[in-house]
Amino acid sequence: MTAADRTPPKTVADAAAKGLELRKAHRRGGTQVGVARARDLAGRKALSADTIKRMNSYFARHKVDKRAKNFGDDDNPSAGYVAWLLWGGDAGKDWAAKARDALKTDD
Repeated sequence: MTAADRTPPKTVADAAAKGLELRKAHRRGGTQVGVARARDLAGRKALSADTIKRMNSYFARHKVDKRAKNFGDDDNPSAGYVAWLLWGGDAGKDWAAKARDALKTDD
């Protein structure tokens, strides 16, 4: 898998940037790790294989956050919604899964 293949697409970058904006505006959601991930995603940095695997782990653990009140509400977002966006949102989940599968075929 090349560095270009490990570069998040614009949809993922946009979701991460939105997460950073919502976190700043509402002062909630995400950890410092999530913020760092969002900065990498928003900047469209090529990610390591380990980071792609961590993204998949994050989404697997946090899919329950989507059931929270105010998930998806940009005016009063749940902390889980902000965190989800910091990791690239639904677009990040889909992209990370495809990237992980591509990494497996490279092994």
